Amino acid sequence: MMSVWVQTSDDRVCCQVVSEAGTRAVGIQIAEGLSAGDVVALAGELGAGKTRFVKAVAEAWGVLPEDVNSPTFTLIQEYEGRIMIRHCDTYRLKNAEEFADLGLDELFASDGIALIEWADRVVEYLPRDRLEVRITIDSPTSRTIEVSATGNRSRRNLLRLLSMPWPTTP
Repeated sequence: MMSVWVQTSDDRVCCQVVSEAGTRAVGIQIAEGLSAGDVVALAGELGAGKTRFVKAVAEAWGVLPEDVNSPTFTLIQEYEGRIMIRHCDTYRLKNAEEFADLGLDELFASDGIALIEWADRVVEYLPRDRLEVRITIDSPTSRTIEVSATGNRSRRNLLRLLSMPWPTTP
């Protein structure tokens, strides 16, 4: 099934994918619009595909997918590709203040892209301008992916996304 981005408001688009390959394709497509200094806040229940999405973004920037693991216990992983990818998982944090203690200046440094899983748990410590990606489980294989912009920079990323052709999946 071919999917397309549907613009639901000035600052929000969504699509449906029917496989992990679809999530990967969307992650790669979104990665193509990102640049150093961007922050992507990921939300969705366990098993929704947040880490699969991060693997795709990292892959698009030259990181081998097998080198990307969920940092549930280490909290932050860094992957060096054509740009630094910083991947944070806040699932195991007891409270949002623990996130602030991780070194947010380094996490959100302008030399890389920050991808935060379970970002809805630490929203008060995220940069105001970020791309928000919510992955909702529709069935064992299909997902709805909603992308929102929260500022001017992320809005430009969203507009670039709308202008790209829909990715093909194997």
